[in-house]
Amino acid sequence: MLLKEQLQKLSLVKLKNAKTLLTNKSYDSSFYLCGYAIELALKSRICTTLQWDGFPSTRKEFQNFNSFKTHDLEILLRLSGIEKKIVMDYILEWSEVINWNPEIRYDPPGTIDKEKAQLMINSTQTILEAI
Repeated sequence: MLLKEQLQKLSLVKLKNAKTLLTNKSYDSSFYLCGYAIELALKSRICTTLQWDGFPSTRKEFQNFNSFKTHDLEILLRLSGIEKKIVMDYILEWSEVINWNPEIRYDPPGTIDKEKAQLMINSTQTILEAI
């Protein structure tokens, strides 16, 4: 089980690493890590909403919670209990963040340019503050 506090810390570390990657012109990787920062923050928020100490992380822990075993940011947002707030108050940022999925790791290098990576970082930071 990943404790709620661990998820929050990991989320901030992923954002920090994404900023470092942007500085070093690794735009694809920067964009990619931002998605995981959002995913981890949403999973932490789900724990808060459901009053869980942590989020399932093993096959056994997920046994009765298969719908929670996802990287889909839309599903995680819905499960978090703050969907309405995010969609209403942060639609521009959410519209950028929702373009992420873990499969982009297979995209050819150079798919993401500096501007798109910077926009993702800015949007991620705003969403993380809202979560």
